[in-house]
Amino acid sequence: MSAAPEPRRLVVVGASAAGLAVVEEVRRRGFTGEVTLIGDEPGLPYDRPPLSKQLLAGEWDTDRLLLRPREQWEALGVTHLPATAAVGLDAGNAQVRLVNRTAIEYDALVIATGARAVHPPSLGAGLTGVQVLRDLTDALRLRGALAQGGRLVVVGAGFVGAEAAAVARGMGVPVTMVDPLPLPMVNVLGEEVARTLAERHEAAGVDLRCGVGVGEVVSEGGRATGVVLDDGSVVDASTVLVAVGARPAVDWLAGSDVPLGDRRRDGVEGVLCDERGQAAERIWAAGDVAAWLDPVTGRHRRSEHRLAAAEEGRAVAAGLLGAEPTLPSLPYFWSDQYDLKLQSYGATGRDLAFAVVEGSLSDGRFIGLYGHRGADGRPLTVDGVLVNGMARALRTWRQAVLDRAPWPAEAASAAADRVSVTHL
Repeated sequence: MSAAPEPRRLVVVGASAAGLAVVEEVRRRGFTGEVTLIGDEPGLPYDRPPLSKQLLAGEWDTDRLLLRPREQWEALGVTHLPATAAVGLDAGNAQVRLVNRTAIEYDALVIATGARAVHPPSLGAGLTGVQVLRDLTDALRLRGALAQGGRLVVVGAGFVGAEAAAVARGMGVPVTMVDPLPLPMVNVLGEEVARTLAERHEAAGVDLRCGVGVGEVVSEGGRATGVVLDDGSVVDASTVLVAVGARPAVDWLAGSDVPLGDRRRDGVEGVLCDERGQAAERIWAAGDVAAWLDPVTGRHRRSEHRLAAAEEGRAVAAGLLGAEPTLPSLPYFWSDQYDLKLQSYGATGRDLAFAVVEGSLSDGRFIGLYGHRGADGRPLTVDGVLVNGMARALRTWRQAVLDRAPWPAEAASAAADRVSVTHL
């Protein structure tokens, strides 16, 4: 695959952080051709992470979410098509088909449609009072429901579920959070930090039900009234938030010849790209929808985080213009829950070695390292870092992750003694 040397018409599908990064970067690099940005939501592109934090809590208004102020938007010289969904792609004729039955031709196409929240029919899809939290409309609906009081049941204790539960408790709303895993966010944080997080939620009054799933949502007159757990218990609810994950928004690409990942075959979903984000001739992808090839492992992976979306967008913009891209660096995430302000760079997770090297989990100020193990079970290198309350030290440890620095000797014994949560 190779990029068209001088595209005249760039089409970006997805008015997301990744999509906007593409648009801004091509203009910064002097691209003077036509740029069309297509988005299925009304209004200007906005930032999604605050939806389950500051916006849900009522601390921010909607204008503060905008990725760029309105006065900066016109300077980009972009044809923006809001509230216009792409419904198909004819790659042979280089056309994107839109919901209004028109088509837009391109010389270069970037797919940045992100991901859509999963909402299984068994979890009350279609019932009043049951919802997901993925876009601005979802967040405003949930904020309104929380303001009316009642009990919130959160199904899923991942990023969105745990953050929404924390916000609801801050508003004085009774919360039950349910997850089949043994601890909140344990796959991302590992057992030690996840246990600390569970203690924070319980101390804030969350009725935490881990290790049990939801069998069904019960209703009366079309409105949810509670959930039935796998252990047979029933939890009353005025509002049910379904936060069980998201899947790449690729339905509109069916039959388009764009390579799509299959979880069973490829271990990942999304648009399959090379190590620079190119999926097919004249087609690139960035952000949550994109599965880039990792040249080290030879596998495709998606980086479902805000910083990665922007970095991938800029890299794709350079590549489609024939320039050498600056490739994305480290995965990064942050999560605000109560007094916890978690920030992380690199690889984290329940299957990695973990050790606290500064502060302590019990005090709430700590720096924790993650690393892969060698054949003898001992950690070899620093592959990830998680910080709470010690943000100044994050830059130093981020560099250690970039350098794949040797595992610190003072942390070796603690990490070697770590018991994997998979044995619980």
